Amino acid sequence: MRAKDILDLREGLMRGGVLFCYCGYVTEEVLSSIGDAIRDKLALENTEQQVSRGLFAVFVEQVQNIIRYSAEKQEGALEDRAVDLRHGVLAVGRSDGGYYVSCGNAIANGDVPRLRDGLSHIQGLDRKELKALHKEILKGKTPEGSKGAGVGFIDIARLATRGIEFDFMELDQQLSYFVLKANL
Repeated sequence: MRAKDILDLREGLMRGGVLFCYCGYVTEEVLSSIGDAIRDKLALENTEQQVSRGLFAVFVEQVQNIIRYSAEKQEGALEDRAVDLRHGVLAVGRSDGGYYVSCGNAIANGDVPRLRDGLSHIQGLDRKELKALHKEILKGKTPEGSKGAGVGFIDIARLATRGIEFDFMELDQQLSYFVLKANL
């Protein structure tokens, strides 16, 4: 890429209020390093501690979703360990007097209806209903397709004081691109 291409990208990100953006393969080590940078940036801006904690928690949940579920992956073995790299995009920024955390990654087309239905349901719940759903899921069995307790999206919605947004775009016959934005 030429300097103009990178400068245009930078200016577009700045117009979108982006404070931090990452595009690439994500690992737990990348999560930790980016998290440190975001925490430092928020501290330098004297961000209210409750907002900072919420934003950081949403960031961690979002990146863990990429690490666990991105369909764009590279797997293999190195001399001393197995490698499972997952690709995604992460943006943290400011808009409308608050902050947002937005993540995107490829998913299987077959997962779109389940995710759309689940996120639409979560999006329509108030704080009290989100808390009740969270407790209900923790008491039950792990949802189909989940690699955790199945409460990640609920946790994000509970922390997103200004709501969540999501979108899907079909890439080809196998994959769609999924974006989730949490507004704090």
